[in-house]
Amino acid sequence: MIEIHVIDAFADKPFRGNPAAVCLLERYPSDQWLQQVAMEMNLSETAFLSPQQDGSYRLRWFTPTVEVDLCGHATLASAHYLWETGRVDRKQALAFHTLSGWLTASAGEDGWIRLDFPVERVTETDAPARLSDALGGAVPRFVGTNRLDLLVEVDSEEAVRGLKPNFAIMAELGVRGVLVTARSQDERYDFASRCFFPTEGIDEDPVTGSAHCALAPYWRDKLGKDRLTAIQSSARTGILKLALVDDRLHIHGQAVTVLKGSLLHLPTE
Repeated sequence: MIEIHVIDAFADKPFRGNPAAVCLLERYPSDQWLQQVAMEMNLSETAFLSPQQDGSYRLRWFTPTVEVDLCGHATLASAHYLWETGRVDRKQALAFHTLSGWLTASAGEDGWIRLDFPVERVTETDAPARLSDALGGAVPRFVGTNRLDLLVEVDSEEAVRGLKPNFAIMAELGVRGVLVTARSQDERYDFASRCFFPTEGIDEDPVTGSAHCALAPYWRDKLGKDRLTAIQSSARTGILKLALVDDRLHIHGQAVTVLKGSLLHLPTE
């Protein structure tokens, strides 16, 4: 049997934030098996860890339909899993080898986990045709793009919360995801967002760490602040504390284990 946990990331209590499945493997079986497990879990991401001789871990992320290059909440969940299960001492930082290079995680005494991620700045671009239709009629005030996503600022946090996207149209925009954001009207937060990834089998992701690699530098430039607090306004909601250091982003979040189980059907090779 292979152990698998479901962990709510960017959450301080169960059934909030973004759930990720985490599975530790001595070695990776076929990509087909990994994808089948992710499809079976049917969460926005399933993380597969494999220990390396130098004490680091390989880390791969799968949605129910594809493998992805970068994922924040499943990295947070993976770090939580390794420390909570005692496989690594909480005083020891973690290093992950991923499709986006080396990522690290460290545990704070306050229970928060810090991820070290690359900054993914956006540059202003013309709005794609039918973007407003994809957003259910919302009118963008800014549109930017990077190698991953489209970032769209709208007029208000209320507009972010009230979005009713057309996912069929959104899937035709030619980007990994669409990040919709506005300055928060709640003094506890600097900005709010919702994040949509229909091309990757996730219409709306509850809390998206990797999206903040673009959102954080965007709002730093607008607000003149290197430290920001963000809320992702999905139905589950999640809070992220963000700190920009040169070309890196420190993403701080919490995590809670909600399920522990075993995979009974093992890879055949």
